[in-house]
Amino acid sequence: MSPQQTATTVNVELGNRSYPIIIGNGLMAEAGKHISQALPGGRCAIVTDETVADIHLKTLEASLKEHDVSFETLIVPAGEKTKCFSQFEHLCDEVLSCKLERGDALVALGGGVVGDLTGFVSGVVRRGMKFIQVPTTLLAQVDSSVGGKTGINSRHGKNLLGVFHQPALVLADTQALDTLSRREFRAGYAEVAKYGLIDDAPFFEWLCNNWQDVFAGGSARIEAVAHSCRAKARVVAEDERESGKRALLNLGHTFGHALEGAVEYDGSRLVHGEGVAIGMTLAFQFSSQLGLCSEEDTQRVITHLSEVGLPTRIDQIPGQLPPLEHFLTLIAQDKKVSRGQLTFILANGIGQSYIDKTVDPQQLSSFLGAKLAR
Repeated sequence: MSPQQTATTVNVELGNRSYPIIIGNGLMAEAGKHISQALPGGRCAIVTDETVADIHLKTLEASLKEHDVSFETLIVPAGEKTKCFSQFEHLCDEVLSCKLERGDALVALGGGVVGDLTGFVSGVVRRGMKFIQVPTTLLAQVDSSVGGKTGINSRHGKNLLGVFHQPALVLADTQALDTLSRREFRAGYAEVAKYGLIDDAPFFEWLCNNWQDVFAGGSARIEAVAHSCRAKARVVAEDERESGKRALLNLGHTFGHALEGAVEYDGSRLVHGEGVAIGMTLAFQFSSQLGLCSEEDTQRVITHLSEVGLPTRIDQIPGQLPPLEHFLTLIAQDKKVSRGQLTFILANGIGQSYIDKTVDPQQLSSFLGAKLAR
């Protein structure tokens, strides 16, 4: 795998709704050029949160001004709890107050929360506006900004309300990742590792050997982001609305979303990528218990995620957790449940994940009960 030295473009092929993902260092300062090309003669509203605004907003605004793109700026609170009905309603009202037209765009500047919320608003206001992603976290760059999944959380579970609404453009400035805390970068890395664990064992091996360079930045980081985006773009092009293969991208997420729900989306206790890391570990451990996957592969997953500093056990989540029955209720509300049948992403080994709709609820209950009892 040869590292990328300059900006690279990955295309998501969806016919007349295809769009580019442009990846490289310093793209924030060039955003106006790319956005003006994607939005000729149009206006936009930048949607960002309070934290990201302090770091990146001036750079983006200056670039838009340089390229004569007319814009408004809308700021929402930071954190997972922003993905809720009240913030959704407020942002819809704000966008309408800006008098933006259907051919105008919302520009999501931030992480997955801002992208998911902004995408949902752009998908429903005026029955669908243009949408541009400028992701500023590793998790958003390799996962949530690509593929058109948008939405908010409900008291019944994570991401249960939303629409499929593809962006017109994704600009992933890998230099922006230098502003992340170590914890946030690690959390995003869980989604990078996921692509190797799903169906690309050589990529997982590359990550095991190069993860320190990915964390350090430069060409290895660009390559990791680009490789992840290429993997997701292929799956999205084949199964845009998750009727089949795209569900594989949820490796670790059924367990992870339940863990996030269990802490009531309190980011001080657990952020999404940490939930995914624990969830992927649980998926491999459950697969091993069912005789599907070797203990050796499961231990390799645990070793690598632990080495980069990610949690791999439920008991690493601070504070009290609810009883087993609450976890099972959250899992039963998972988006992949079909006709009441649980759907899990399990594994025959590293790079050999598959969709399993035959999970025995009693076996699941026994497995989770043992993990929660530790």
